[in-house]
Amino acid sequence: MLRVSAKAVIIRDDKLLVTANRDDAGEFFLLPGGGQERFETLHEALRRECFEEIAAHVEVGELLFVRDYIGRNHEFAADDGDAHQVEIMFACRVPDDYVPARGEVPDKGQFATVWLPLDEIARVRIYPAALKQVLPARALVPAYLGDVN
Repeated sequence: MLRVSAKAVIIRDDKLLVTANRDDAGEFFLLPGGGQERFETLHEALRRECFEEIAAHVEVGELLFVRDYIGRNHEFAADDGDAHQVEIMFACRVPDDYVPARGEVPDKGQFATVWLPLDEIARVRIYPAALKQVLPARALVPAYLGDVN
């Protein structure tokens, strides 16, 4: 089944706002956001998901990136080989006084929300990993990233 997901790219002071998560392999980071529900616009889905995960009312801006994630083509094929997700990433803003917090409906494994310095992205496990190339380079132009993890 195809899943559509809206994700927030929130950058402030050369830091990216991410959820911090843990699995059997350790700590990893994700953009806040998640699955679109039936009859919900992408912007509505993104605002709802961000409030649930990071306790923030986000302002949704321009489209930045689109990625396919076809599970059978990546390192997690054994666990989610049937997965096909299209992620649509938007530039977003949080209020100036926002302090990172975990929302009331965090994702499984999410233990915090943090500002991740852009110059550290290359050294951490972040998904999609393609963010390691496009964010530090400031390649914030609309782009189809392809089937990447």
